[in-house]
Amino acid sequence: MTWSIPLGRVLGTEIRLHLTFLLLLAWIGLAHGAEGGTQAAIEGIVFICLLFGCVLLHEFGHVLAARRYGIRTPDITLLPIGGVARLERIPENPSEELVVALAGPAVNVVIAALLFLVLGGAPPIEIAASPENPGHSMLGRLFWVNVTLVVFNLIPAFPMDGGRVLRALLGYRLGHRRATEIAATVGQVLAFGLGFLGLVNGAPLLVFVALFVWLGAGAESQAVRIRDLSRGMMVADAMITKFETLPVTAPISHAVELLLRSSQTDFPVVDGGGRLRGILTRSDLIRALQQAGPDSPVMEAMQREVPVVPHRVPLEQALETMQSAGGPVGVVDGGGRLVGLLTQENLGEMLMVEAAQASRRPPANPWIGRA
Repeated sequence: MTWSIPLGRVLGTEIRLHLTFLLLLAWIGLAHGAEGGTQAAIEGIVFICLLFGCVLLHEFGHVLAARRYGIRTPDITLLPIGGVARLERIPENPSEELVVALAGPAVNVVIAALLFLVLGGAPPIEIAASPENPGHSMLGRLFWVNVTLVVFNLIPAFPMDGGRVLRALLGYRLGHRRATEIAATVGQVLAFGLGFLGLVNGAPLLVFVALFVWLGAGAESQAVRIRDLSRGMMVADAMITKFETLPVTAPISHAVELLLRSSQTDFPVVDGGGRLRGILTRSDLIRALQQAGPDSPVMEAMQREVPVVPHRVPLEQALETMQSAGGPVGVVDGGGRLVGLLTQENLGEMLMVEAAQASRRPPANPWIGRA
């Protein structure tokens, strides 16, 4: 994820901190400091760090459950609104997805149970209404925060755990794709409701969460449709074959010409043998033009770590590579020469074509799905 910094690696998973999280810490420190001085500011920051420690443990619940089914988790990113564990793939078996989805909230249940034992009972319910209040005990606030995390994460809306639980339960009867469509729709309806409440009550954070849920539900639905569509297809069936390339010796001015006379925004950089050496994106091009000028070589501005896949491998396998890369993927022939590109744009166009064709088919009974 962009705008994030690595903190370390645990059990093969990289932990990353989004830079906006530092803004949250600064805001918490200033807000508490304005009310109670330096000591209050330190306590506020410590509480937020402990809270996100619970969030991190929640995400590792997903990590360990996914590992049980042979699914790796490349990284976990901590954001101001929570954590995001990027699984290598989402299990399509409903039983497996149910275990992975519930593993995170189960960790918070265990933390809350331990705090319950340490405190000798449940802290006053009033703490749940204002967990940011430094006047309450820190352990009492952590107890109610973990209870809140369980309840909030089980809301049936993607990309939260409750949305995945809903999909898993529907998937037993309807199949993975149809279950995803229904769960994503439910998530977006709930997101609309949350956003409306946030606007009416003047709660910008609630609006932000609603936007996050809306986009997450849509992205999950699209990802599953692409994965479902890719079954039985080879990379050669979906790749772009007509595109402009740049030689490794080209200056930035040459890339500017191609950008202006074509609709292409990412330009593969190839050597004399047609092998991919990197990709020059539009943002890389503009940055190089501003900082180094039109005569600077594209090799100094391009992104060098670009994965490649053979053109005769299953498209579903290439999609996993694409997800890990977070950008376009080069397609090569048996000799290692670049023969195509896979991008989010051309996969999205495949979806639009598939949707247009599906609209002409007779509607299917939604209650008859894959086992």
